[in-house]
Amino acid sequence: MLSRAFTKPRRSFYGENSRSGSISEYDDCIVGFMDDVPLISCENNGQSLSLKEVLRTSVGVMGENTRGLTEKVVLSNGRFCTVKRFRKVIARKSEFGRRVKRLAQVCNKCDYLVPITAYLYAKRIKLVVLDYYPMGSLADLLSGGRRGQTALNWNERLRIIDSIARAIAFIHGQSPPTAKNMKMNVHGNIKSSNIMINNDLTARLSDYGFVQLADCIEDSESKEQSRITNNIYCEDLSQKSDVFNFGLVLLDMLGGVQDLSYINCIVKMKERIKKGESCFSSSSERERTEASFQGFRDCFGFHQQLAGDKTFN
Repeated sequence: MLSRAFTKPRRSFYGENSRSGSISEYDDCIVGFMDDVPLISCENNGQSLSLKEVLRTSVGVMGENTRGLTEKVVLSNGRFCTVKRFRKVIARKSEFGRRVKRLAQVCNKCDYLVPITAYLYAKRIKLVVLDYYPMGSLADLLSGGRRGQTALNWNERLRIIDSIARAIAFIHGQSPPTAKNMKMNVHGNIKSSNIMINNDLTARLSDYGFVQLADCIEDSESKEQSRITNNIYCEDLSQKSDVFNFGLVLLDMLGGVQDLSYINCIVKMKERIKKGESCFSSSSERERTEASFQGFRDCFGFHQQLAGDKTFN
């Protein structure tokens, strides 16, 4: 039986790495009994990969959420890759392939999006292969700083913000905005765990369009975690939701979103807005809130000047 090394996934505040074992527990049997299947490359002159090679060279589970499993893979030539395997895809084989190829074409045109290198749609496994980033995600860096490791300074945080703003502007500027029932001008799942960090502390946005490839399957544990934390994110597939979630990433970089009081405040404000009520119970509360966010506005205004992009004006 094939021996595989797994790294126990970190428990994320957002419930990203809640493990159910539903995907990985029978992989060894799959490798031992199923026929090998070639992956379809999304790169020009890309390396030829097969399903067995990808499964055999997995060296660690990086995380698991309600949409699927993320693994680190070291290929036979020494190349590192990230493999995302989906629990439940929402498109048939031919449509899944068309969507992945469209997403890959967009990602290859932008230096601030994580490239898609290959994909597979097999009977038991549906996956995509992405570039690997040893610095990890923004969520990793922020949580490391909170645990006493070297924290990001403000220039580094601004560099990351600039990268992600450019990625969002590129996505939102896609024309035509739709392609055969697929929204090409929306990301759909912007959060700190989907922001990958380069060695020079620039950033790339990952999982572009993946919400249009796979559905979520929640177990009782992940439902309880997402009931509290994930309500802060907008789940609508729209540009407004992308901008809202980008704002939460900015708050996270300022140290706010991890605070439960901030989460409760955001959820409370969202409920007031849905009911058509004022977000402030008094004029003094409004003044205090506006004062606390003035520095935030100044930081974002400075970022706009650096980016030189009028998309957000």
